[in-house]
Amino acid sequence: MEIWINPACSKCRSAVGLLDEEGAEYTVRRYLEDVPSPDEIRAVLERLGLEPWDITRTQEAVAKELGLKDWPRDEANRDRWVEALAAHPKLIQRPIITADDGTAVVARTEDAVRDALSR
Repeated sequence: MEIWINPACSKCRSAVGLLDEEGAEYTVRRYLEDVPSPDEIRAVLERLGLEPWDITRTQEAVAKELGLKDWPRDEANRDRWVEALAAHPKLIQRPIITADDGTAVVARTEDAVRDALSR
């Protein structure tokens, strides 16, 4: 199990705390420092069953600078979104837990963290 976090994020700290309370074995990836490649983002999206725009923090300043709200959300523009996430990792929703069964969850709630633990 791996968890992508921003240590400044309270939801990330809560998720890590819950993993620790449950005695889970996991690795931490500080994705702002260890930036995922476009291929890693695609792999996580497949595990999540989501599209890149589904995990994009559209209220971030860089999202507004890029005009993301106006980008088409379709297959033809999928790679453009993935490339934006790789170039600007602050746009990636957090935390993301990749579960041992090959799936992943956006673990913003205690229930989502527990769901990842049960997989």
